[in-house]
Amino acid sequence: MYRMKVSGKVIVSLALVVLLIALQVVAVFAGESHSLLSFGSRGNEVVRLQQALQSLGYYRYTVDGIYGKITERAVINYQIDRGLIIDGIAGPQTKASLYGGSAVNPSRKSNTTVNSGDVYWLARIIHAEAAGESYIGKVAVGNVVLNRVNSKAFPNTIYNVIFEYYKNIPQFSPVADGSIYNTPCSECVAAAKESLNYSRPVGNSTYFFNPSKASGSWIVRNKSYVTTIGGHAFYQ
Repeated sequence: MYRMKVSGKVIVSLALVVLLIALQVVAVFAGESHSLLSFGSRGNEVVRLQQALQSLGYYRYTVDGIYGKITERAVINYQIDRGLIIDGIAGPQTKASLYGGSAVNPSRKSNTTVNSGDVYWLARIIHAEAAGESYIGKVAVGNVVLNRVNSKAFPNTIYNVIFEYYKNIPQFSPVADGSIYNTPCSECVAAAKESLNYSRPVGNSTYFFNPSKASGSWIVRNKSYVTTIGGHAFYQ
């Protein structure tokens, strides 16, 4: 019988090759689980990200494994709610929070049913309050209305939030002057739909006013300033 002689050097070389291949495999899996996911990313890790965001109410679309603007916006909203660095990138910190079994954020447990009635009234209050504002300014007003819906301090439907009275005074001036019934522009309708899909440019704000038209003294004294978008100052 023929026996092939294998030198010690050959055995060592083969062992090194096997070790290098194993290290490369480990590196691939490690890189896949700890890589940064951002706009333009694709693949199974994006699918996992979308599924996690979907389970918490931040992503309400088809899970397609494509990190587009909707996924980026969902990540930003999650980061805002969790007090993380707000960059729209699913890096180690955001992934650790998201995959660590975090409970659904209370603000996501909306009692709002997304239907034509919600869009109808939300678009009208956005138009009445922010027709002259930028698109993001319009979405911000919708953000405030939905924050009120999700707060125990206010009614739990969009219609009732808009038409709420305090000491016989409407909470929104368009209800008092009748402009709430004006037909909203197409951009206001789009802003209403984006707000209903959890776009939150002003975070947890529940108040806003136009400093050039009102002093907003009670709000300034009792609430925390968040930001200013266009002509509106937002507070929470």
